[in-house]
Amino acid sequence: MKTGSDLGRVLIVDKPAGMTSHDVVDRIRRATRVRKVGHSGTLDPGATGVLVVMVGKATRLAQFLVDLEKEYRGHMTLGIATDTQDGEGRVIAEREAGGVTRADVEEAFGRFEGEIQQVPPMVSALKRDGTPLYVLARRGIVVDREARQVTVRRLRLLQFASPSVGFEAICSRGTYVRTLAADVGEALGCGAHLADLRRTRVGGFGIDRALKLDEIERVRADVESIGLSMFEALAPFPALEVSEWEESALSNGGAIEVSRERLAADASYVRLTTNGSDLVAVGRLSRAVPEGDAAEGDGPESGAGEGTAAEGSGIVVKPVRVFVDPI
Repeated sequence: MKTGSDLGRVLIVDKPAGMTSHDVVDRIRRATRVRKVGHSGTLDPGATGVLVVMVGKATRLAQFLVDLEKEYRGHMTLGIATDTQDGEGRVIAEREAGGVTRADVEEAFGRFEGEIQQVPPMVSALKRDGTPLYVLARRGIVVDREARQVTVRRLRLLQFASPSVGFEAICSRGTYVRTLAADVGEALGCGAHLADLRRTRVGGFGIDRALKLDEIERVRADVESIGLSMFEALAPFPALEVSEWEESALSNGGAIEVSRERLAADASYVRLTTNGSDLVAVGRLSRAVPEGDAAEGDGPESGAGEGTAAEGSGIVVKPVRVFVDPI
């Protein structure tokens, strides 16, 4: 059983309501007795669902997990706007919503699909002069925030029982669903707030694979028996098996050249492994190498080694993040 600095595991957690994402990290840190624990994207205390937690060496995967697409299901309440854009805040406006139809909501949803400009809420972890906005909000301070571009790939009506509207949203990193609900309400002319929210997917990690906190706490230090290995967690990236000398080059930060035939699919990044299960590094496919134009260091001793451009049109693989010690 691996422990401490040798351990690298990714846990898909079903966060309960009433806990911050940091609370979840703290509980897993105490249960596993591993100091390095982090998550790939905050989920509001009132929301439930998928929180991707990285344990031990797997915290080094963060840069590949933070940008993953998010999927949510929730309800918004029409006719009531709050200062926090959810049900926890102070009511700041009440307007009649009885005239809003299902067709009205569907039309409004369509206007918020695609690339949109969104002003982050005051109750967010974004900082102004080093202070989180939510801290300023608690002091009653409101500051101007610049709109940011986010992408809403899908905003679909699931249920209409006015004033309650059930929806599904699939969106990019940085999208505030509470703000999306409030903006839809303004577009409808009645205002709205987010009533409840459940994150059902982060990238390829669905709620059906998520673990309850008590399941994680039961295994305690034997966290290697649950969740995903670092190699499995990056499954969207094609795998490329490398030789010993290629592993040596990668472990020292060097690039390697491979033939196109060795790549199973086109991608920006690849998982590099020597045995099909342990992650050596993540590499970026940087450029094609014209035939006959081999770069230095293609093989163990010369530019005529395995996977060189001289053997066919090659691809340069540069390590972005290395997970083994220099060889």
